[in-house]
Amino acid sequence: MPTIKAYIFDAYGTLFDVHSVMKELNSLYPDKGEAISQTWRKKQVEYFILRQVMGRYKPFDQVTRDSLVYAVKENDQSIDEDQIEHMLESYRQLKHYDETEEVLKQLQGNELIVFSNGSENMLHPLIQFSGLEPLFSDVISADEIKQYKPAPAAYAYALEKAGVKREEVLFMSSNGWDISGAKSFGFHTAWINRNGLPVEELQLKPDAVYEDLKGILEW
Repeated sequence: MPTIKAYIFDAYGTLFDVHSVMKELNSLYPDKGEAISQTWRKKQVEYFILRQVMGRYKPFDQVTRDSLVYAVKENDQSIDEDQIEHMLESYRQLKHYDETEEVLKQLQGNELIVFSNGSENMLHPLIQFSGLEPLFSDVISADEIKQYKPAPAAYAYALEKAGVKREEVLFMSSNGWDISGAKSFGFHTAWINRNGLPVEELQLKPDAVYEDLKGILEW
C-alpha cells in the first residue's frame, strides 16, 4: 500500500445516507417517498454537473431545492415553500451510515477531511448534527471556489487545502463519477460501492472497491 497522509471523504452517499429523508417524504407523499427520493438525488447530480458544463453555477442548496421541486413534479405531486424548507432541513439531518463513526475513530491520528459539493450552509450543519465534527481535520466545500466535482479544479483545491502531494491522498466516495474524477486528477481512490454497481466505463478504474467504509482500514 502507498503512504497515505490525507484521507479525503465525500459526504453525500459516502458518509451520509441521502435516502434517509425517505420517511419525511413518505409523510408528505404517502407511497411516493422512495420514487421522489431516487429522482431527487438523480437530478441533484445532473443539475450540478449541467450547471458546471454550462458555466451557470448555483450553490448546492439551490441545486438541491430545484431537484426536489422537479422530483415532486415528476411524481405528479405539488410542494409549497414551507414543505421545501422542511425537506431542506431534513437534508441537514441525514443519518450517517452505521460503520461511519467506528471507521473514523479507528483512523484517528491521520488527516481526515470531508470534501463535498455541498454548500457550507448545508454541509456544516449536517456534520455538526451528526456529532462527527470532532473526528475531522477539515471540512471543505466546493462552493468555496465555485467549481463542482468532478472538475479538476475542485480536486486541486482540496489538495491545496490538505497540504500534501496528490499521491499521498486516498479519496473515498460512493459515487462512481466522483471516483472517476478523483482518479483522473491523480488521487488514490477507494470506491465505496454500496449498491453493487459496475465500474464506470471511463477507463479510470478505482484502486480499491469496498461495499462499505470498513474496507478502507486496510490502507
